[in-house]
Amino acid sequence: MKNRVAIVASLGSTQALAWASSYYLPAVLAAPIARDIGLSPPWIYAALSLGLGVSAVLGPLLGRWIDVHGGRPVLCGSNLTFAAGLCALAFAAGPISLIFAWVLLGGAMAAGLYESAFAALTRLYGHDSRGAITGITLIAGFASTVGWPTTALLEHSVGWRGACLAWAAVHLVVGLPLNAWALRYGAGANGHESAAAAAAAVEPMQPQSFDRGMYLLAFMFTASGMVSIGLATNLPRLFAAMGAAPAAAIAAASMLGPAQVGARVLEYSARHKINPLISARVATVLHPLASVGIAIGGTPVIALFSILHGAGTGMLTITRGTLPLALYGPTGYGARIGRISVPARVGQATAPFLLGLAIDKLGVAMLFISTALSLAALIALSWVKLPDHPPP
Repeated sequence: MKNRVAIVASLGSTQALAWASSYYLPAVLAAPIARDIGLSPPWIYAALSLGLGVSAVLGPLLGRWIDVHGGRPVLCGSNLTFAAGLCALAFAAGPISLIFAWVLLGGAMAAGLYESAFAALTRLYGHDSRGAITGITLIAGFASTVGWPTTALLEHSVGWRGACLAWAAVHLVVGLPLNAWALRYGAGANGHESAAAAAAAVEPMQPQSFDRGMYLLAFMFTASGMVSIGLATNLPRLFAAMGAAPAAAIAAASMLGPAQVGARVLEYSARHKINPLISARVATVLHPLASVGIAIGGTPVIALFSILHGAGTGMLTITRGTLPLALYGPTGYGARIGRISVPARVGQATAPFLLGLAIDKLGVAMLFISTALSLAALIALSWVKLPDHPPP
């Protein structure tokens, strides 16, 4: 496929935009939004959770669509929906309009975040997608590092409503053209998909294909995803609850992005020597290690916590795309990853609210919960076995 580097760079940039303007938005804007429209901050996270629930419902349908028709209409449609949702959020005046905005954003997240991008890349490159998947996550790993300070600067300059409108404009002016250009190749890796291949793409939606491996992956992605997404939206609040100053909390939390990228660079360089299952197991251990560091060192080591936790999150993001590919192959990948991701999306939908509530009630003791979830994911991975030969 021509222009592979440019395609990966474009999709990585649009992924960074999508994450920065959705998942990472409430960490900075929850307090001013809640204060301005007369609600408590948990309301903002509850609305985000509702949006993630919408994303869970739509994910399998959109994955199946990408298998058959390609990723361009889905990812381009996500930019339009992101813009509409952010505009709706900018004009929110109470709980009803807030919920409406996050329902729109939930639809945008279903169409525009990693699972859809992974499915689009797999349709283009087949078994040779691991490097491309890693590539877009390398770039998108800077979403929090760029997104949090940018959102904070916009909120300070033009208010939270202006910040939402600014992100909406970036989706229309930058995100939409990049997705349209990167995915202008509508067919699969061999130039077209036959009718038989398109029919095979929907096969994973049948109940009998949902085997034990898929259950284990679904549980692992759910448990680990609740930790990564729950903390991604609450990490500055966690550090503030530990006694860190607001500026220090945001600075330490912003280390998450570079740590994600660094871990993904290592994973990419070792992709021919280490299979995705080993990467997933190593990644799952890093959050418990980071929690031990906090237990020993306290507030002075919050940057180290961000680095270890971010490294694990960065590697796990890649395995969300590469592990199902290694286990089942590229045929019907979009439908399969969509189905595997349903419980993970539901878990992630509750994670920002539940972990935010746990921070409010328990403070740093919330890490006992996140560590238990990570260890449960590691146990599930111990039961997963890769096939001896790559599936078709």
